[in-house]
Amino acid sequence: MPIPRDRRARLATYAVFAVQGLTFATLLTQVATLQKKHGLTDGELAILLLVAPVVAGVGSVLAGVLAARFGSRRVLRPAQPFTCAAVVLAGLATDVPTLVAAVVLFGLGLGTVDAGMNMQGVAVERRYGRPVLTGFHALWSLAAVIGALWASAAADTGLSLAATFAIALVPAAVASIAAAAWLYGPAEERTRSSGVTPETRVANDASRVPWRPVIPLCLAMAFLYVGDSSISNFGSVFMEKVTHAPAGVVPLALGAYQATTFLVRIGGDFAVRRYGPAAIVRIGAVVATLGFAAIVTASAEVWAIAGFALTGIGLSVIAPQSFSAAGRLDPTGSGVAIARVNMFNYVGFIAGAALVGGIADATDYRIAFATPLVLAAVIIVLARGFRPADRAASRTRVRPT
Repeated sequence: MPIPRDRRARLATYAVFAVQGLTFATLLTQVATLQKKHGLTDGELAILLLVAPVVAGVGSVLAGVLAARFGSRRVLRPAQPFTCAAVVLAGLATDVPTLVAAVVLFGLGLGTVDAGMNMQGVAVERRYGRPVLTGFHALWSLAAVIGALWASAAADTGLSLAATFAIALVPAAVASIAAAAWLYGPAEERTRSSGVTPETRVANDASRVPWRPVIPLCLAMAFLYVGDSSISNFGSVFMEKVTHAPAGVVPLALGAYQATTFLVRIGGDFAVRRYGPAAIVRIGAVVATLGFAAIVTASAEVWAIAGFALTGIGLSVIAPQSFSAAGRLDPTGSGVAIARVNMFNYVGFIAGAALVGGIADATDYRIAFATPLVLAAVIIVLARGFRPADRAASRTRVRPT
């Protein structure tokens, strides 16, 4: 049974995930407003949107290096308030160079916090001795929905963009700082068997995490986010141009995807406990493949919306299980494997935007959405890489040192 210290760490990790989801949605839901405010063309906006995930990849690598030496708590404590501040700076920006600088800072913080919070989540899961990571991602999804609702409500109040961002994210930053006190420290994140001294920790952590077993997890993460990127960036365009849905129906594509993602993640941990991570990832990939097939073949908006809902059901379980499996491959609990897997989050997002957008320009959106369909099907094969090894399973339960 978990001890009170573990419960406090779990609550703190929930808070970190919630703040990150709120921060992400608060900025991304105002992209059109930022474009209008600064007079950006569609091409300039596309470049700006690609800056964040590229820099986030750098942040993820940085988080891996720093967490291996200092622990993820020391990484998260400054990084998450920094990310909130970057979003407020984007709202305050009066010119394009300042906006670009804010987006660069946001991307750096985004990648750092994404990696660090999943390191904490895996540490909680390891010490609880049962799957709990999907629950953290469920709260991220809920907070993102709240951020979107706040953006919608604020638009009717006449608040400035900076005020809209600050009202949501100043309290969020304060909550993040308070939660950091309850996060696991470096010794608590690591396993008893690590045998790593502070002087040799960084070199040993990197060498003890081989790339070969991590590669299937990295590929699954990348292919997942190709699908996520295609829906986030082009789902509404698909509804408008392919199914000719009316304006009020167009947003339901992304809405259905986000809603099912959240709902499935609520019960995801229970499913993993019952059937195992490999089976859940395999089933999720099958459902996501069927969802993309429904989108590609949709002749009416109802069929397309059902397809988007199915993809949310299928893809929702893959990211948390990728991080969980990466944690099992790390013999020291250093977070090195998690940082590697997290980096492919941004690789997939960038590739998805480029592939689907480029194919759509050259052909049409039905053919473009066949790309994430094929990649979702490949995850079915990659699912075997999520099966816990016996030696990893024997390390799952770790008591306080």
